[in-house]
Amino acid sequence: MSVLQKNVVLDAIHHCIKEHSQLIWKEVASTGIQELLAPLNLELKQPLEKTFLFHIYGLILRESANEELVRRHLADLLELSHQSANQREGIAAAIGIVSSSHLPAVWAALEHLGRTRFLRTAFMSPDCQQPDPDRHWRWVGCTSLLCYGQMALHAREQILPWVDNVISRMVYYFSCSCYDNVLKTSFLSAVIMLVKALKQENSTRSYKFSQIPELIQCLLCILQKEPNFLATLFRQKIILVIVGLSNLRPSLKPVVKSRILQTCLQSLFMLPPMEKLKSCLPPLDPAPDVMVLYKKSMQALDLLLQNFISENKSMDEMCFLLQHMEPWLQSDKSHECKRVVQTIFLLLKYVVDYVTLTEEATPSLLGHQIGLLALLWRDKDPVTRSHSHQCIYLLLQLLIQQKGSTEQFMHLNKMKNFEAKARRESEMKFYNMVKALNRSLTVAQHTQLILTLLEGLGSRSRLQCDLASQLLLVIFEDHGIKVEQVAEILQGLFQELPSVVFKSILQTMMRVVTVLGTQHTEETVEVILSLCHPSDRQVLPLWKALAGNTRLARKVLTLLYVKLKLRPPKERIRLSQQAELISLLALGTIYELLYTREYKATVRWAFAGILVGLLTQLHYLFELDAVEGISDYQEDILEMKPLSPCRTCLEALKGLFWTTNYWEVFAYLKLLRGWELFEHLETYTEGVTLLARAMAHYDCEVKAVLGQAVISLKSSEERDNIVAILIITEFALAADCANPNQFLNSQELTQYISRRTMDNFLSLGLNNPNQLVRAISLKGLSSILMHPKKVVLLRNRLAGLLDGFVKPEPKDLLGLMEILGNILHHLGTQGVGAASLKMAQHLLPLFEDEQAPVRGRAISLFGDVICSGGKKHRPVLKSYAFQALVPLLFHLEDSCPKVVMNTKLTFLRCAILLKWEFRKELFGKLAWGHGLGAENDIFIYMALIYLASPHKNLKHTAMKFIGGILQEYFTDLCFSLKKGDLKILRKYMEVLKQDPDSVSRRFYHRFLEDISELSQFVRH
Repeated sequence: MSVLQKNVVLDAIHHCIKEHSQLIWKEVASTGIQELLAPLNLELKQPLEKTFLFHIYGLILRESANEELVRRHLADLLELSHQSANQREGIAAAIGIVSSSHLPAVWAALEHLGRTRFLRTAFMSPDCQQPDPDRHWRWVGCTSLLCYGQMALHAREQILPWVDNVISRMVYYFSCSCYDNVLKTSFLSAVIMLVKALKQENSTRSYKFSQIPELIQCLLCILQKEPNFLATLFRQKIILVIVGLSNLRPSLKPVVKSRILQTCLQSLFMLPPMEKLKSCLPPLDPAPDVMVLYKKSMQALDLLLQNFISENKSMDEMCFLLQHMEPWLQSDKSHECKRVVQTIFLLLKYVVDYVTLTEEATPSLLGHQIGLLALLWRDKDPVTRSHSHQCIYLLLQLLIQQKGSTEQFMHLNKMKNFEAKARRESEMKFYNMVKALNRSLTVAQHTQLILTLLEGLGSRSRLQCDLASQLLLVIFEDHGIKVEQVAEILQGLFQELPSVVFKSILQTMMRVVTVLGTQHTEETVEVILSLCHPSDRQVLPLWKALAGNTRLARKVLTLLYVKLKLRPPKERIRLSQQAELISLLALGTIYELLYTREYKATVRWAFAGILVGLLTQLHYLFELDAVEGISDYQEDILEMKPLSPCRTCLEALKGLFWTTNYWEVFAYLKLLRGWELFEHLETYTEGVTLLARAMAHYDCEVKAVLGQAVISLKSSEERDNIVAILIITEFALAADCANPNQFLNSQELTQYISRRTMDNFLSLGLNNPNQLVRAISLKGLSSILMHPKKVVLLRNRLAGLLDGFVKPEPKDLLGLMEILGNILHHLGTQGVGAASLKMAQHLLPLFEDEQAPVRGRAISLFGDVICSGGKKHRPVLKSYAFQALVPLLFHLEDSCPKVVMNTKLTFLRCAILLKWEFRKELFGKLAWGHGLGAENDIFIYMALIYLASPHKNLKHTAMKFIGGILQEYFTDLCFSLKKGDLKILRKYMEVLKQDPDSVSRRFYHRFLEDISELSQFVRH
């Protein structure tokens, strides 16, 4: 055909298309057009409906050599209406055909169209809310997209140099067009044509494309906007197109693959459950087969995953893919879990059957993913349970294949068969699986597995929580934990404990901590110390778990004692590091454990070591000047903030005696205000001396403490030497001042350590560089223990001094009592004897002396005297103690605080001598009671003892006394008594209920109502 003929034909076709938009070959009315087309020899067997003329248009232009004709008629073609789908597809088909011969001209025509028509329509209705008034150009962008797709399909090998530009234009038109179904369909069709064209060209494999990620992002946008039901195959098509694009060079970057996975997985996994998929559909005719659509869409997803792993055959890639499925493994929706586990199973099955992992890798993340799968072993859905099991077997199989261990592979197969059989016969067994995991995973993977199971403890599903705790217990009991895992595991457990809801799960986890502590005690203690401040109640269950058995509890306390002694010098510590000192953490923990029931027996076992450790620790804190908050502590005020280090140490020291039931030692120092001596470095040594004296007096762990003191005396640390020599010397001085039942005597002390050995230790102190140690050692060497002949001298001196009491007007009673007290301190039962009776007799009248110092010293010395007479004279001394009770009660309200303090201690010592049942409770009233109410409590405790007296007169008198207090001081008792006091009162009253004596029974019935009423007002 000549150029003129082509022009005529093209003009005629253009006119026909413009006038008859639905024209087909059979409807072509112009015989002239048919005649003009005859030379083309098209031989069309079937009509090309709707697009036939566009094809002819394209073929004529393709065969034309006249560039001007091509450009003009391309422009005319693109000026046609873009409103109908047939027009857009026809224009694109013609453009594609022309591009096979005139690619530059076609490109130029499309660029011109974009600059002139598309930009105008894009800016006229940018928000897509108002319809474009010129509907002729409304979907010109969609036509352009189809044109680029047809260009790629027809241009073949010519397209490669143009492909990045083509893709960039496709992305541009998609991004700048108003999103609707037409745009979505056009863009997807264009991309499908592009991918098809690239697949057909062999040279594509060597070409590097730069615009693929942008094109994929547009596809993902379409996928994200898909409705949450299945009515078309759009999802499948988009995923398959992405598969095709991902095969092009260069390989997709992880961030692009990550976006693909997130979007595709979300689009399919979040669809409604299978049983609801059909009901979610809008009315459609004909109704689509939802099951077929779902199956094909899921197959496309499987193909995408398989494609990714085939490109990068490594365990890292596998973990990368699994990582994006984690949110649905943890989903609360059963159908989502089921879908993701089935997808993982099919992927792993494909890899095991068809892929050989070439790159050796051991990603720690794999442990986390195995943990998530393991937590589904008891899922309610049987398919999910089965697939989760099989997934872990397949992952283990891949790990073993990587290692090339034939033996492990055979063991895994045997185990798989056994587990399958076990599940059929009974409930799921996982012991062998745990052993396989312990054997196959690296340390990092194993740690991640455990951390994941720990996270499962906080699940809202009881089944999952129970499974997680049992799996952890089996792992730990199998000795699967390495030393390097302990820190991370305990930190993870500590973080998850607050979210554990079920008590049984918490108990199982405490068993886990016990097992871990048994296997790695030192590391476990170190990590728990570092978790938080010791006063944080959240950490206490972990310490309790470490007291699971006696041996472990002892190891724990020993380690804390060792860490307590890690005391760097002051010059090596910065102020900011002071709170982080390991010794302070150990100190705070020991303080907490003193009041923990599980450690009660262990604290008693370690009493001596803890005592010496606390005493030396307090001295160390004085060396650091860490004394803030030690003196402003108030016992009766409960504060939430932690105690200062110094105050913690002192409270721990006090608590050590109270919690181990050596309350007499505690009381001795409390009533003498001896604990306050420990608040200042200047009086610290006096405090240690007084404490050692009380311990010797009440035979408190003397042998063990002496042993610890001897060890400390050999230490290179000055503070250790000071504490040790103070204790040893005071024990030596007190060796003869005791009765056989309660106190330490020289014979008893020499059973622990010989005089020669004691001499050696005290002599060792003489060579110490510290002046105080030398002086105290000299004092110890002068004791009666070291020089028994002094007993006679002191006895004679005592007899002479006692005559001073019988003089008409003694000149220096205070000095006399001071000397007598010192002699009593050095002489025991053999040295005092009957002289104690004379002293007690002379001291009683001095209770009422006008001078407060004399009253106070007489009361204090009386307490020493009644405890130093020995067994032979005890009955008489008891009578003196009875005589002293009433005066002592009055002196509890003495105007002199010093007298009151001495009175309290002597009163308590009288109660101990008289073996009152409520000695400890009495001490509580003396130490912390205030005002008249406290005195009433004491009176009641005294009188209760006589309710069980065999002597009727005493019994009746006690009843009158108690009844009077209940009636006259009822209001005061409401505030001063505690629940425990009422319990004791009821106990003694109940005995009177069945008493043969009618007076006792009447008393019971008369005052029972008062006690019941009292119990309603006592609140603490």
